[in-house]
This record gives sequence, C-alpha cells and structure tokens, in this order.
Amino acid sequence: MVQSWSGWKRFPDAQGGGLVEAPIGPGVYEVRHTMTGRVVAFGHARNVANAIGDLKINGGISPLARFFGRAPLVSKVNDLEYRTYAATSRAEAKTAASRLKGLRQTAWRRRVDQGLSARQAG
Repeated sequence: MVQSWSGWKRFPDAQGGGLVEAPIGPGVYEVRHTMTGRVVAFGHARNVANAIGDLKINGGISPLARFFGRAPLVSKVNDLEYRTYAATSRAEAKTAASRLKGLRQTAWRRRVDQGLSARQAG
C-alpha cells in the first residue's frame, strides 16, 4: 500500500452546492468532528465518494433509527471534516480499513493504560 491519507477537507454542505472531493473508486474514509476530533464515521467502500455522500449526517435519519429515537450523527455539517485513503481494489480497501482500525484501537489502549498508570502512581 503505497498510498497515504489525503489531507483533511471540510465536509460540503449539500444546500450550498458543495461537492465531496474523494476517489470514485475503492478506498477508506474517515469523518470527524472538527472541534473535538471525535470520529463520526469510518469505513471502506467500493466507491468512497458515494459512501461519504450517502452518510446520514445533517438530520437525515433512517426510519429504523427514528423508531429507536436515535439522533443524527451531528447537528451541523459545517462541524465536520473528512479524509480518504485510496486503494487499488475493494479487497485492499477492506484490508487497509481493518489495519487502520487495529492501529487506532492499539493507540487508544495505550492511552488508557498510561492514564491508569499515572493515576495509580499519584
């Protein structure tokens, strides 16, 4: 995998005519809240541009989610940014997403462990 993540881009507002700048082919995507850094969406797709465009973000709630009372992911699209990782095939995108998710979980565990160590030492 020679590719790397794209830079962070503001999530486009569909009402303002903004477009998603993402690969029309396979890859991985990550959407996060700009201020908090909280990951809102992460995954792999056959068509990254469509996957990002299809996210139910600004009030777009599926009937099933509405039944269970789940709110949209965020209140304003302007508060989001995204990045992409292009892949050469759908299988490579799936492998990359799995590897990146594992790296994220490992980093989170280390962070939690360091926090626990600091509390016990103090």
